[in-house]
Amino acid sequence: MGDLPLEVLIGIAAGVITVAGIGFGVYRSRQRPALEVDEPARLPEPPPDSSTDQVSLAARFFTGLSRSRAALSDGLARAFGGETIDEEALEALEDALISADVGVKTAMALTETLRKQAERGADPAALHALLRSELRSRIGDAQGIAEKPTDGPLVILVVGINGSGKTTSIGKLANLYKQQGRSVILAAGDTFRAGAIEQLKVWGERAGVPVIAHQDGSSPSGVVFDALKAGVARGADVVICDTAGRLQAHRELMEELEKVNRSIGKVVPGAPHEVLIVLDATIGQNALSQARAFKEAVGVTGVVLTKLDGTAKGGVVVAVRDEIGVPVKLVGLGEGIDDLRDFDPDAFVDALIGVSEDPG
Repeated sequence: MGDLPLEVLIGIAAGVITVAGIGFGVYRSRQRPALEVDEPARLPEPPPDSSTDQVSLAARFFTGLSRSRAALSDGLARAFGGETIDEEALEALEDALISADVGVKTAMALTETLRKQAERGADPAALHALLRSELRSRIGDAQGIAEKPTDGPLVILVVGINGSGKTTSIGKLANLYKQQGRSVILAAGDTFRAGAIEQLKVWGERAGVPVIAHQDGSSPSGVVFDALKAGVARGADVVICDTAGRLQAHRELMEELEKVNRSIGKVVPGAPHEVLIVLDATIGQNALSQARAFKEAVGVTGVVLTKLDGTAKGGVVVAVRDEIGVPVKLVGLGEGIDDLRDFDPDAFVDALIGVSEDPG
């Protein structure tokens, strides 16, 4: 190497030093004690839940009904976008209402009302206002959950088929009452579906309320009976009873539900004070047949409409009230425990037909 130029020798020496340094660093890292592990970067805190009171209910409806509004938008634009409204535009509007699952009967009635006014010379703006008025009239006034009686707990029986969001809605409803300072007991009466009891227990823990449960496959009426006895003994304000997810075509299951209903009355005379059916908004017109069957079996008094934020079939609210005569009392507008809200007819109609893009 004595024949190499000085500059080359210096470069080789520098390279050797660099390699040695890297090797020493690797060696030291391997000798570091196992506890000397770098802490992973902390993830940022999740944003506040959009379901808080900072967001108005009207805004939640407007956001939740975006798909339903989109389904109606073309028909509404064709019907009310010009200076006049013709038969072709009315037919487009009727098709749009049917697509949004307002119901064929209701859609035809609404269109006929507008047709008569159009023949009398009403302009598109007046007809749009008339459509809102007609929808609002068919839904009726807001109706809340029954009040607690003076001599015992408020008893709410919740029915609906599997997959409708029934158990989840019960947990959210329990949370609503708990936030109001009410004492709540849940009855795990869905004893036939695998995992249903554990699912309700999880929701009970989240809401901070006790759950009365038996073993899988036990008598639903027996579970409800014991839960009501506990509710009376503990002075509970509210007892919410889960039931099996029942296919309305199975008469024997409906008979079991009727048995549960009778069992409730034996413990708390006059109960249940509310019979709520949980309907999945995404199934559209199938919700009507479910509501009819359950109403005949146990006298449904109100609807909890779930998944309203993820469907283009929000018009089913109108159909349920107009054709079944059962009011929507609560709606699910999201996945969070605080996303079950009282139904607001005005906010719903405005959100459905796009009266305002900045409600609240």
